[in-house]
Amino acid sequence: MSETVKTEVRGRVLVIRLEREEKRNAIDVELAEGIDDALNRLEDDPELWAGVITGTKSVFCAGTDMRAGVHSTDRGGQYGIIRRYRTKPLIAAVEGAALGGGFEVVLSCDLVVASKTAEFGLPEVKRSLVPICGGLFRAPKALPRNVARELLLTGDSIDAKRAYKLGLASILSNAGDALDDAVGLAERICANGPVAVRETMRFLASLDAPDEAHGWDETLESEDVIRNAEDTREGVMAFFEKRPPNWSGR
Repeated sequence: MSETVKTEVRGRVLVIRLEREEKRNAIDVELAEGIDDALNRLEDDPELWAGVITGTKSVFCAGTDMRAGVHSTDRGGQYGIIRRYRTKPLIAAVEGAALGGGFEVVLSCDLVVASKTAEFGLPEVKRSLVPICGGLFRAPKALPRNVARELLLTGDSIDAKRAYKLGLASILSNAGDALDDAVGLAERICANGPVAVRETMRFLASLDAPDEAHGWDETLESEDVIRNAEDTREGVMAFFEKRPPNWSGR
């Protein structure tokens, strides 16, 4: 069992908690494997019908642990969740920041409950990087196109109230209440016929499949460009050295 991912069963709902708060729940190998194990349990246990993934009271997830890099699993892809095919609904309960890969985890979920403390952003461009875990094409689907452009091109964040008004979040919770509200939403889903819920999930996934395939192809092209750029090395070095980057445009 992972020391940084904890699970709890509430009726038919599996609650998955990211608990690496000293690193703002940045995802390393252990955290990714823990997410993968938890979601495998959700998918494989016939007594579980929905899941909730959350962080701590202060932060949802700050994205990739830059020292560890992005870790993938066989069933889940990046972080154990990003490319996972699921037949059971998964709800993100967000307190605090969901940035970079953390926001991409949110975008991998089916529904979002946001505390008033939540913020969402894709700051990769500030380090001459691009989101490689689905954010490039999932953000424009989850948000109005121009808002997604704003996040992707500026690297700035939006707060919970704006996310709720734009439809990213289904529920805007008081601080500290996102998890309970998300479990309540999951219980509303679990009150329905599980076969019908699974079939609805399958159908919705089939609608997204062509766009997802194209999005991954285009993301790979962007990743190849970024990997070979001088500015990428400078951006990452500046991050570790805690200084402003000096861009060359190359």
